[in-house]
Amino acid sequence: MKKTVTGLMTFLLIFAGALSMGAQKVTADDVITWKAPCHWPSASVSFKDSLQAVADIVEERSNGRFIIEPQPAGSVIPGPQTLSAVKRGMFPIGVTSSAYDLQEIPILNVVAGPPLNFANVWEGVYFHQWMGFEDMVKEHFKKEHGMLFFTDKIYTTELSLKKPVRSFDDFKGLKLRSSGILQKYLTSIGAAAQMIPGGDVYAALASGMMEGAHWGAVQGSSSMKFYEINKYHLRPPLNIAATDIWLINQKAFDKLPADLQEILVTTLEEHFWKRTNQYQYLEELALAKVQQQEGVELITMPSGEFAKMQQAAMKIWDDVAEKSPECAKAIEMIKDFNRKMGRIE
Repeated sequence: MKKTVTGLMTFLLIFAGALSMGAQKVTADDVITWKAPCHWPSASVSFKDSLQAVADIVEERSNGRFIIEPQPAGSVIPGPQTLSAVKRGMFPIGVTSSAYDLQEIPILNVVAGPPLNFANVWEGVYFHQWMGFEDMVKEHFKKEHGMLFFTDKIYTTELSLKKPVRSFDDFKGLKLRSSGILQKYLTSIGAAAQMIPGGDVYAALASGMMEGAHWGAVQGSSSMKFYEINKYHLRPPLNIAATDIWLINQKAFDKLPADLQEILVTTLEEHFWKRTNQYQYLEELALAKVQQQEGVELITMPSGEFAKMQQAAMKIWDDVAEKSPECAKAIEMIKDFNRKMGRIE
């Protein structure tokens, strides 16, 4: 009975959303309001600096005709359900993690970042914007899922920890909050990694259920108050990727007046470059702050131990390549880049 009621409620929400979008007749003078669910809790730095920032710019550029209303994780739907909700038309736009829907959409395994894929943020940007990977993903989402795809930013994913990790062997048995392909990688090298919602991570760390977590890098961990508990931060990054992604329902987008379509697309394209650069700058400020005020120790894995981590990561790359022809092409692009950089043969 409970499953039946839940299923009926979900159907009604989807039907109401689709009916609303289907009935919407917009003109150049209408004020259009879109609710935008996301996977970020309101405390997360990216809720303000990404979702709210884009919403503010769109409202300003449209002279108040286009309003995007940010909805923090769990306020209207659970964060991991954002992609499905946008695809079905429950919401016209949303922001989610590329790590949530890896089984349903194989190319997201590359979007979410194979472990130890790049050494610097600029390399991830080059892969997306100059080597053609972003266009590949856009085409896939448009053709296969009826959605527009935009990367929010390229950034590092790094671990904050309750106890130090100074060697490859220190990962064995370590209880970590992770998600997606990084969860698979950390498990493969001996950690006890599991996915729990972002809003529950602090309590898991405080209780001892978890001994470390990644939520972006320094800024993300700081905004989630992890450093009240975790006094160690580990580098190099686990990966450099488009962890956060914007999705827009194609049918909803097509109903917008042409000028609002242009405003939305232009704003999201500009946001990628500005937010990626801003995030790097803020990372350095955040690291200095938590070192001084929270007593956090930055641990840099020795090169020999890092080499062991990268060797284990290569096995995950090959697993990803087998998921689809698109994945195989993208992984070969990553390998080719690293060969040219002299890192692999």
